[in-house]
Amino acid sequence: MQATILFSMLIFSFSMSISPGPINITILSSSLIYGVKKTLPFISGATIGFTLLLILMGFGFSKLLILYPFTFKGLAVVGALFIGYTGYKILSSSAQIQITHPHSAPKFYHGFLLQWLNPKAWIACASGVTLFSVPDRSAPLIIFISLYFLVCYGCLLLWGMFGQKLAHIVTHPTRIGMLNVIMGGALIIVALSMLLQLLKD
Repeated sequence: MQATILFSMLIFSFSMSISPGPINITILSSSLIYGVKKTLPFISGATIGFTLLLILMGFGFSKLLILYPFTFKGLAVVGALFIGYTGYKILSSSAQIQITHPHSAPKFYHGFLLQWLNPKAWIACASGVTLFSVPDRSAPLIIFISLYFLVCYGCLLLWGMFGQKLAHIVTHPTRIGMLNVIMGGALIIVALSMLLQLLKD
């Protein structure tokens, strides 16, 4: 495979994984409150969930979405509601940095579900498959999926590390509470804008 194609795969994977979205904001908030170690299950769930979605899209599931577009619309509605709920949970969470409550941090299945209900993830998968799949050849797609897995995990881990570092700076409960309001509010706004867009369509 040409180095330019690999570089394009890398740039695409990095730009889609590092850019702010529901997953990244949730990781930032969780790492700020609980630390990156207790956020790792969520990060792993989000990465594995996205990778499985990418595999399904790459090997034929995207054709079903073209045949039955209402399926994607229904999924988008559920996704918007789930993102809004996640925003509410962050917005209303405690403003204290938790040391002894590991069960309060988001779980593996939260990350997995949020990816599958996140329209941004579906769009990223569809775009990546369109760009980097080759008819009658599975190798380029397998390379792309493997590369995306590594880049995605690394980028989400960076968001977690950033959240943990932020916890050392923003130590006052009032400031942590303000950050929770900002991050939770951002997710709620994203969810509302998604629902409004769906109503227009």
